[in-house]
Parts: sequence; C-alpha cells; structure tokens
Amino acid sequence: MSSQLLYPSPIETAISRIESLLDDRLENQISRRSIALLLLQKDPTLRSQLRQEPYFPEIERIVSETQAGMSESLTFAIAESRHQLAMAIEQDVTIQPQQQRTFKHEWLHQLTVHPVTGIPILALVLYFGVYQFVGVFGGGTLVDGIEGFFESQINPVVNSIVAAIVPWQVVRDLLANDYGIITLGIRYAVAIVLPIVTTFFLMFSLLEDSGYLPRLSLLMDRLFKTIGLSGRSIIPLILGLGCGTMATLVTRTLESKRERIIATLLLALTIPCSAQLGVILGLLSQEPTALLVWATVMVAIFLGIGFLAGKMVPGNTACFYMEIPPLRLPRLKAILTKTYVRLKWYFGEILPLFIFASVLIWAGKLTGLFDLVVRRLEPVMLWLGLPKEAAPTFLYGFFRRDYGAAGMFDLHSSGILAGQQLVVAAVTLTLFIPCIAQLQFMFKERGIKNTLAIASFVILFAFSLGYMLNRLLTIMELSF
Repeated sequence: MSSQLLYPSPIETAISRIESLLDDRLENQISRRSIALLLLQKDPTLRSQLRQEPYFPEIERIVSETQAGMSESLTFAIAESRHQLAMAIEQDVTIQPQQQRTFKHEWLHQLTVHPVTGIPILALVLYFGVYQFVGVFGGGTLVDGIEGFFESQINPVVNSIVAAIVPWQVVRDLLANDYGIITLGIRYAVAIVLPIVTTFFLMFSLLEDSGYLPRLSLLMDRLFKTIGLSGRSIIPLILGLGCGTMATLVTRTLESKRERIIATLLLALTIPCSAQLGVILGLLSQEPTALLVWATVMVAIFLGIGFLAGKMVPGNTACFYMEIPPLRLPRLKAILTKTYVRLKWYFGEILPLFIFASVLIWAGKLTGLFDLVVRRLEPVMLWLGLPKEAAPTFLYGFFRRDYGAAGMFDLHSSGILAGQQLVVAAVTLTLFIPCIAQLQFMFKERGIKNTLAIASFVILFAFSLGYMLNRLLTIMELSF
C-alpha cells in the first residue's frame, strides 16, 4: 500500500503557501514541508529563529487563517492524520492470531477516550469498581465480618493467654489489651486493611489487564493540563488509591521535576490510600449526603490546589506521549497473579510498620509522651468540632494513614463519632499529613526542602479546612 501522508485540504494548502515563503538556506537539515508543519504546530524553537524574518508575519497570518477554518487544533489534526496512516500500515502488514482475544473495533476505543462517552464510562468504573466493590463490599461487608470475628473470638483469647503466661503488666500491654501488637496492630492489618487492599488490587489489576488505564490517561489529559500535569500522571494518582508510598515512588516516571512535585503534593494531600478510602466509603455509604459532601470537598480541593500549584510551581507544561495497547478481555490468571504480587509487596512493607506503630504507641504511653501529644491535640479536635477522643486517631494517622482510618472506624463503632463530626473527621483525616513511610519516600524522591514544605502546607491546610467545613455545615444545618 502507499505510505504517502496527506493532511486535510486546508492544511495541505497552508503547507504549500508557507513553503513558497521560506528561504533556501533553511533546507540544510530538514525539508521545507517539515518546517511548514512545525510552524503550523507553533513550534517554539523554530518560531523564535524565524521571528525576525520579513515573511514571518505572513506565516503567522496563514497559520491563524488555517486554524480558523478547522474545528480542532492544527496540532491534533496533524497528529490524527499520522495516527490513521500508522494504523492503516499496521493493519496491512500484521496477521492477528485467532486465539488472541483482542477487540479490533476502533469504535470501542473511541468510546473510552471521547469525553462525551468516556466520562460516563469512568463514572461507572468508579461507582462499581471503587465504591461498590472496594468501599461497600471490601470496606463494609468483609471488614465488618472479619473485624467482628477478631473482637468476639480472637482478641479475648489473646488477652486471656497473655494474662496467663506473662506476669508483667508492661509486657502484657505490649502484646495485648487496647494497644497491643496482636490486638491492635495485627488486627488492624488483617481485619481492616487486608480486605480493602485486596479488593482494590483486584479491581486495579482487572482495569490494567483490560488496557483501560492508558485510555483513561488519554481521556484525562486535557483536564490534567489545567493543573500542571499530563494524562500520564493518572497512573501514580490511581496507584495512590492503593498505597501512597508506592505511588510516590512511581512519580519518578513523570516527565519533568515540576510535574513530579505537583503529583507528590496531590498524593500527600488529597489521595487516600485503599484502606483509608475503603473505611471512609464504608462508614459514609450509609448516609448519601455525608458521602456526597466528602467526595465534593475532595474533588474541589484536588482541582483547586492542583490549579494553583500548576500556576505557582516553575517549569514548562509536560507533553503527553503514551503507547496505547489493544483492548482485551482480562485474563483471570494475570489478575490473580498481579494481585498476589502486590499484596505480597504491600504486606511485606506494612505489617512490620503496623507492629512498629504498636510498639511506638506502647512506648509513648509507657513514657507519657503519647498522652502528652494527645493532650496537645485535644484542643485542636474541639476547635474542629470533633470529640477529644478523636485526637489519638490523628496520631495513629501519622504512623500509617490506614492506621488512622481504622481508629476512626473504632470511634464510629463505639458511637463516639457520627453525623457531622464523622464527615469533618473523614475530610480532615484524608487531607492530613501522609504517613511515615510515604514521608520517607518523599524525602528520597523530592528532597528535604520540598518534603518539609509540602508536609507543613498539608498539616496547616487540613486543620484549617476542617474548621471551615465544620462551620459551614453548622450554618447550613445539614442533617446526616
């Protein structure tokens, strides 16, 4: 087949007109046609070189006239023509094996990337994949069942055994009772975190294996450009819904330092990890108004802070290039393998941290430091309109975000946290400073200066917004 590339008629006409204006000396390295195409796409380097030429105003006029006659940008039209030719060549020279289950229909790809159809598809994925499967089933049904089993069967047995074989109360408190390694640390990890991260990684692996995630990147690219990011950033942000530590590490794949800083800030501030998200969705799902308030606030902050960061953080806007694999039916073996590998990595990291957090809490209570920090936080909790019993939850959240979410679950289960207070606590805890592990990776990836600046901003912003939200909900007299 012919591989000649012809662009839409208005662009071909503009190319010919620009070629007739160019000097022969410009053809030393690339052809006149290539120069004309770069000028139509407003290449900044070439424009700066030709700005002093007497024919440059005429070229600008041709570019403006051509753009006025096109329904889409010239850059998009040129790229689309190249894409169509590449697809035609690929289809002409490749043979598709019968056993490979791929979707060859271009219309299905277009449904996922076009805003009119792609956004409703994304809404369905978020509703059934994140809300129903991770939040309601993982964070609600599974957590309630396993947590109830721990509370009624395991913890009493552990407390009895430890009391019978350990004569020292200090050691008993380390292993069991309210803040013990087994009764608190392992219970949180197994009963609350495990069901949620398992359902999240299953959902994420399914989307990944189907080829949907790169198309989601393409769909979100235009929106993300307004907050200083490219569509590629959707991958670490979605991974942040699983584990902020892992997502912070993945930001190194982003194109520019500017984009990496903005993505790290949004991960630290607005993206809850899977356990935190699952607990919050499980707690708020019984009251649609509360869930709507939480989701609206988080989306507004994500877009607002991202927009301001995009304006304030120095650097050039990132370009977006990504290979789009074919859509295919997800393979069960691949989904289960990916989920197993991620769970193995996740629990290899977090279980020691949960145990370490329990030891720190035990040591803090033993020395009185824990109670001192909690007492300092209690006035802040009252300022936010929360009960003072919520103070330890925020201290837990510093050790692990999911640790703090599990503490909020306990407060709700005991009837201490409900209604408006639950909404304010959910928003503030979501925005609160990232856990120690994520801070460690932030130090490693972004440096001490950027990490301290981000952490300080996050703490101040979280508590300030929690106070304003509480006041606003009180004025509006919303019932939850």
